Amino acid sequence: MARYDTDVDLTDPAHRNGSQAQAVELVGSGVRVLDVGCATGSLARALRGRGCRVWGVDRDAAAAERARPHLEQLVIADLDVAPLTDHFERGSFDVIVFGDVLEHLVDPTRVLREAVELLADDGRVVCSIPNIAHGSVRLSLLEGRWTYTETGLLDSTHLRFFDRAGVQKLHAEVGLTVDLLRGVVLDPLATEVEVDADALPASVIAWVRAQEDSFVYQFLTSARRARPGDSAALPELEPVVAFDEVRLVDEHALRHGEELRAEAENAELRHTIMTQRDHVIGLEATAATARTRTKAAERNVKNLQRRVQRMEKNLKQQRAKLKSLRTANRRLTGRARRIQQEKARLDVELGELRASRSWRVGRALTSPARALRRGR
Repeated sequence: MARYDTDVDLTDPAHRNGSQAQAVELVGSGVRVLDVGCATGSLARALRGRGCRVWGVDRDAAAAERARPHLEQLVIADLDVAPLTDHFERGSFDVIVFGDVLEHLVDPTRVLREAVELLADDGRVVCSIPNIAHGSVRLSLLEGRWTYTETGLLDSTHLRFFDRAGVQKLHAEVGLTVDLLRGVVLDPLATEVEVDADALPASVIAWVRAQEDSFVYQFLTSARRARPGDSAALPELEPVVAFDEVRLVDEHALRHGEELRAEAENAELRHTIMTQRDHVIGLEATAATARTRTKAAERNVKNLQRRVQRMEKNLKQQRAKLKSLRTANRRLTGRARRIQQEKARLDVELGELRASRSWRVGRALTSPARALRRGR
């Protein structure tokens, strides 16, 4: 892949945040390496400087000829049609490197599976794979744009695209376990992908910057054959440099800071308004409760008044009955007194009558008849 060929200067800290420098670190020293997509040999040259023996494969014969002096063997082959196993013996390599190659293949899974067959028992595969979920692509898509470029994430020769989950699936499908996962990192507004940041809200840019893998420009993996019990999950990602080191402090970040401050002020104002509203609602609820209780009390008073009126009416009726009874009682008492008086008078007259001579003569004359009645 000559279009990605670059000098690998391991002494320059600025080069460390690059896929080729990271590939050199992951390969190590003194090992047998197959450089798939060797291009003009910049990676092979750096690995030779570390005591490695390097074999190369590329389909661009003109570019690859420049790599030949740094290689044990150069194979010109199109991996989409020519299996790696046709050119190298099984178990020949300690490390096989795919530096920004797999995304250019029609069937990267097949090619990677073939590479595993070429590994020594404890061999490793080192891959550099662009991250299609980088923040620059997300922002470009938000603007409705997908524009291919000469190189980079949207390279016009890319046939496959990978995010973190795609990287994991690719390795698992060929029986590899990833022991180390690194990320070359770039700010979403610092890549070749076209993004009109002025057309986006600063909060959107800030949100995208805050998402997982939004700063990860390329994934780098070091993987080995999976053993029984190995997890297929990827290890925690190690950024080559801290995200904050590449994060741009631009007008969009500053604008977002102003938006956050304004939002905080608005939030405080909303909180005050909501507090006051809640207080008013509380007062209204208290007033409504008081009105309800007042109406209930008024109903109770009216009920009591009606009961009092009924009791007063009943009392009046009872008083009238009592008065009538008293009047009748007085009448009866007068009549009883007159009867007693009449009885006393009659008793007197009866006594006088019994004391008279006429009574005695009459008693004497009627005594035989009384005796006769008693005898019967």
